[in-house]
Amino acid sequence: PGTMKYKGARIQVLDLPGIIEGAADGRGRGRQVISTARTCNLILIVLDSAKPVTHKKIIEHELHSFGIRINQKPPEVKLVKKEKGGIGYQEIVPQTKGMNADVCRVVLKEYKISCAEVILREDITVDQFIDVVEANRAYIPVLYVFNKIDALTIEELDILDQMPNYVPISSRNKWNMEELMEEIWTRCHMLRIYTKPKGQIPDYDEPVILHSEGNPTIEQFCNRLHKSIMAEFSHALVWGRSAKHQPQRCGKDHMLMDEDIVQICKKV
Repeated sequence: PGTMKYKGARIQVLDLPGIIEGAADGRGRGRQVISTARTCNLILIVLDSAKPVTHKKIIEHELHSFGIRINQKPPEVKLVKKEKGGIGYQEIVPQTKGMNADVCRVVLKEYKISCAEVILREDITVDQFIDVVEANRAYIPVLYVFNKIDALTIEELDILDQMPNYVPISSRNKWNMEELMEEIWTRCHMLRIYTKPKGQIPDYDEPVILHSEGNPTIEQFCNRLHKSIMAEFSHALVWGRSAKHQPQRCGKDHMLMDEDIVQICKKV
């Protein structure tokens, strides 16, 4: 493992051994390797751009077999097990991919669930519903890093460019490394929040890094610093893009934005 520093954040990078065909079944210590990948915020799949893209398919298949759903979000399905009452089935959105009440009952019967309430809030496949029932899937963003682009022609690069979620680089010539770092930053949903002690200038060297797909609140920021802060929290002074005026006095539910400056005031 190593650490890279970007925009004031220390990002831990773990180099895993290559995944071979059959890794999800244990070949080449594959289960240990892939189980480590389940705990990551982002997976970088590094591929040789001069070799066939079939390697990409093999890795995707092995990750899928181990319960990792790449570049997907958890289905909007509510499944609540009950003690009695049979199977309750509701569709908020019309289902066009094979799901219906009969399929739902067959799947639940396979998992020995006889009483449950199921609400489908989006159009899903049967496989996605099984993922919800098993409730042990990891939904992780994946970025495909194609190395050795210095060996490709412009026409070959244009073909690669049609692929989603990819970044072309050349590690030997240090080409496009900045874009790779920026993509990692964006896909990990990282925000920098600077702390400001009373009467002093903000600490721009060590920002507090928050992970959030939406904008985090001041309460989340305080809990990231220390769990005991909220017990004595009075209000916060905020400078930055989220503030209507500089500074703005805010409560715990105020939404923060990237590079905001926060001063926490405790109860007297």
